[in-house]
Amino acid sequence: MRGDGLNRLFYPEANIGGFTHVDGTVAFYSQIAAVVKPDSQVLDFGAGRGEAPLQDPVDYRRNLMVFTGRCAHVEGCDVDEAVLRNPFLDHAEVVAPGGRLPYDDDRFDVVVARAVFEHLDNPAFVASELLRVAKPGGLIAAYTPNRWGYIAAAARLVPNRMHRSALTAIQPDRQPEDVFPTRYRLNTPKAIRRAFPGAEVFVVRTAAEPAYYFGSSLLYRLGRWVDKHLPNMLQPLLYVYIRKR
Repeated sequence: MRGDGLNRLFYPEANIGGFTHVDGTVAFYSQIAAVVKPDSQVLDFGAGRGEAPLQDPVDYRRNLMVFTGRCAHVEGCDVDEAVLRNPFLDHAEVVAPGGRLPYDDDRFDVVVARAVFEHLDNPAFVASELLRVAKPGGLIAAYTPNRWGYIAAAARLVPNRMHRSALTAIQPDRQPEDVFPTRYRLNTPKAIRRAFPGAEVFVVRTAAEPAYYFGSSLLYRLGRWVDKHLPNMLQPLLYVYIRKR
């Protein structure tokens, strides 16, 4: 059974709005929506081709992820040229891996990094660049796996060269061009606080609906049980909110 069908089976509320009370995307982007204002400058760091809203069938969730029309300007950047085709940006830049961001200091009110921190080769440098381009009092928000959670543990067991084929088998809707090598160098609260010195750092360890279950309702049910009983430090996901002082 597809994930949306299992969500509706195991989470009755999903039959109303299409999302559950543990929906990670809704929880994460709702926090961002609370601080985005009509005059805000927003940077989507690692924006890619916009696959998340492009492929999301739930209007409410998709609208939370799209900032164009809700603020003054949405900038996007990525190491992949696919960002130039992203329809949810006012402007896009292709950046060199490990290079400086092509933006002035203190430019953005909000910086969003969805599923990016796990791919960074040089997290200290990237963190310094994100802090540089954020305005004082601005928000840097990241959604990423917990290094000590089972998602990251399973990914580390599979060589990066096999990630595309593995994820295609596990999540048939996942496109190969949306899969990148993982590093997990900025995926613990300690590593994040060390990379963003002087900033206020708030990290939430949590779990959303099961995402890796091979279409099996039995594995989906098992995933729900595991998430419910795991200790906090082993929860699979991190929602990270960093406020520049």
